[in-house]
Amino acid sequence: MAELLTEDAIADALQGLPGWQREDDATIVRFAKLPSFPEAIAAIDAVAELAEADNHHPDMDIRYNSLKFKLSTHSEGGLTAKDTDLAAKISSELDARGAS
Repeated sequence: MAELLTEDAIADALQGLPGWQREDDATIVRFAKLPSFPEAIAAIDAVAELAEADNHHPDMDIRYNSLKFKLSTHSEGGLTAKDTDLAAKISSELDARGAS
């Protein structure tokens, strides 16, 4: 079980996660645009591997070269360090691929 983050901890974490924002009380979200459709698919594949390794799986949406990632720890009913840790890994992957 993961412990829910406090509001202050969430705000602090989001300051270090450019592009991520609160969607609601229990979810953070990031939008990204990749240079091409194949690059977007490669990013989704890479994030899937990260998520599987962490056993924590984001909701992912793809529209041509535009991606949306949503994170929440559903079993805890909110945001935990699992979400912010995976958000940082997703951001690193997207940044390395030239996402805007």
